[in-house]
Amino acid sequence: MQADRPLTPAALQPVRPPLIDTFGRRHTYLRVSITERCNLRCLYCMPAAGIPLKPREDLLTFEEIIRLVRVFARLGIDKVRLTGGEPLVRRGVEGLVRELAAIAGIGTVAMSTNGVLLAEKAAELRAAGLSRLNISLDTLRPERFERIALRRNFEQVMGGIEAALAAGFAPLKLNCVVMRGINDDELTDFVEFARTRPIQMRLIEFMPFHGNAWSGDKLVSYGEMRTALERDYRLEPAAGEDGASNVAREFTVTDRRGRRLAGSVGFITSMTRDFCGACSRLRLTADGSIKSCLLHPAEASLRDALRAGAGDEELERRIRRAVSLKPYGHEPMGAIDAERNRSMTAIGG
Repeated sequence: MQADRPLTPAALQPVRPPLIDTFGRRHTYLRVSITERCNLRCLYCMPAAGIPLKPREDLLTFEEIIRLVRVFARLGIDKVRLTGGEPLVRRGVEGLVRELAAIAGIGTVAMSTNGVLLAEKAAELRAAGLSRLNISLDTLRPERFERIALRRNFEQVMGGIEAALAAGFAPLKLNCVVMRGINDDELTDFVEFARTRPIQMRLIEFMPFHGNAWSGDKLVSYGEMRTALERDYRLEPAAGEDGASNVAREFTVTDRRGRRLAGSVGFITSMTRDFCGACSRLRLTADGSIKSCLLHPAEASLRDALRAGAGDEELERRIRRAVSLKPYGHEPMGAIDAERNRSMTAIGG
């Protein structure tokens, strides 16, 4: 695959003091939502009634995104991930990737996608400078896909996965939100899907967001998932690519015959064993608000300041204030469910 771009010594040292919060966490990773629109309606992400989409003029333009990322890069951000909604529904995303990859200090441009439109775009995205790719895959069964996503796009998603592998995205990360009574009987199937492919199958604990009908009964914990898989496989901890700030607990997998799978399995344990203490992430919503925590409702608009003529120093001041107010961690599960946060699709996956 196309490797992350090496940073020059000058780029490794941000021009401005880095973004360090009151708990000593340094922030180097920015997730940028470029649209609220999505061509799927996944149960865990999109409220059943949908969301009121903001007018196009309320969303950041690509030029505004590029300017903000330049400011963030001077503050030590070196990894950017494009999200949505579904980022590939926004026209010209390949050009945005190319511009972001050229910003001094940015070593990694990544994307999270549902894969529906990926088959026709994977090679061009890689050529533009996209170095990492995550694809949502919540089931390997076509009829179940329709139940989860409320759309019949299973074959397109599978085609997108194959196109991503062919384009050289490796390891390719596949994200699966595990929900009791919906897809928790496919854990072994997911692992087997990575038997001969350079895939990290990421099993994600179901998280509460506005309108996604979360309940504790639907949560399948990391402990449960790992115990179920260890009946058939030996899991051995693997070194994560992002070190202490890596959100996934990654394991190599060996079957009962002693054969190691080409891929790996990762667990994202936001609910039962959070990783807040090492969090290095910030988020920028499609309408230009900075969020310091996915599961905390607080946010502040950078778009309004930008459009009012704010200079880079004022934008930096607002970014630093948002980081200074970042909580140490999210509330307990029941309290998160009661928070007045945006839906997942409106925040950016």
